[in-house]
Amino acid sequence: MTSAPTGPSSRACPALFISAPASGQGKTTITAGLARYHRRLGRRVRVFKTGPDFLDPMILARASGAPVLSLDLWMVGESACRNLLAQAALEADLILIEGVMGLFDGTPSSADLATAFGVPVLAVISAQAMAQTFGALAFGLARFRPQLPFHGVLANRVGSARHAQMLQEALPPALRWCGHIAASDEIALPDRHLGLHQADEIDDLDARLERAADTLASTALAALPPAIEFGTPTPEALPPLLQGRHIAIARDAAFSFIYPANLALLETLGARLSYFSPLADEPLPADAHALYLPGGYPELHAAMLAGNATSAASIRAHVDADKPVLAECGGMLYLLDTLTDAHGTRTPMLGLLPGHATMQKRFTSLGMQQIDGAYGPLTGHTFHYSKLDTPLAPLRFATRAHSDASGEAVFRAGPIVATYMHAYWPSNPAFTAALFHGEAF
Repeated sequence: MTSAPTGPSSRACPALFISAPASGQGKTTITAGLARYHRRLGRRVRVFKTGPDFLDPMILARASGAPVLSLDLWMVGESACRNLLAQAALEADLILIEGVMGLFDGTPSSADLATAFGVPVLAVISAQAMAQTFGALAFGLARFRPQLPFHGVLANRVGSARHAQMLQEALPPALRWCGHIAASDEIALPDRHLGLHQADEIDDLDARLERAADTLASTALAALPPAIEFGTPTPEALPPLLQGRHIAIARDAAFSFIYPANLALLETLGARLSYFSPLADEPLPADAHALYLPGGYPELHAAMLAGNATSAASIRAHVDADKPVLAECGGMLYLLDTLTDAHGTRTPMLGLLPGHATMQKRFTSLGMQQIDGAYGPLTGHTFHYSKLDTPLAPLRFATRAHSDASGEAVFRAGPIVATYMHAYWPSNPAFTAALFHGEAF
């Protein structure tokens, strides 16, 4: 007697890694345009974002029609990254991975990730104010690390057909020219202090994505890249550590920095999730066992948040009932006494954590960090423009990824756990469950 077939255990899938010599070269525009182009041909496209990012994935998810997960050899881990890619390969016709910063920037870098999984790299180079040096820059990206799988080069923000010809002629013969994109305000994506605008804030985002797709249709990227074998996915069997728990999550334009993988983990652990909007003055569900206040842009909506009494009262009632609250970065700022924006306007917040925060002109902390506790390490990252002044004594400090230097403070005040660090919960499910049970960690 033979058993019924269970389907393919692995499948090679076309995959391309989109990187650049630096930030601001147009990686997200090109990745999103490619996703939209292949999607409208009827292909199933899965997009991943390298490193800790909340903003680019929102746009990439709109372009591809599917959630965008994070890949990072340190924060997510190499084994988990491979598993995510292998699972995507079973479901998709194309995998796109957008890099972070420049190709070789960071430890680990985009180049490290592409090399680890054998994904060919497309270098997107903004050719504005550049001619033959384009060839030298492309050559350096392709040859700096010999083991890097290199696919080719795309010239972005090109001024004219003649300009494109000069750029192409400057390339060494061994490097593939994948085409060019003209400079255009109609496809560029707007940005601000923490990165790109959120997808829902760009009124004509879909039109921009369609125009980017139209432009890329005439390049070599219209063809599928090589198929890559990522192996067999081996999902981790997790116990139902949050079975029966109802977790309420603030989610709107002020509180939107949420990893899709974090939400998926909570549901895998058995939690029921519901969402409410403090910006819309919606109440926190009264039967919620725990509350998650993610990061975002409370400083851009401070006056509205301060005036929304219904949300405020329900959150205060939740805290008064000694129910767990996890507040990250912007979520923590919302709980403070006051918040001062970049223009010097001070606004009262919820007053559930003593202290105040002040927005700065430049970021005040950036980098990968982890919190070590009774359940082991919980990885994540920090990136913020505010400074916190509080009389609270930290419960502990996070540590930085590549040194023993002190990282972000972790505060505990009654049922509230608050920190600037954005945690990647799948890195430690038991630690995560303890946070939402209000247990010591």
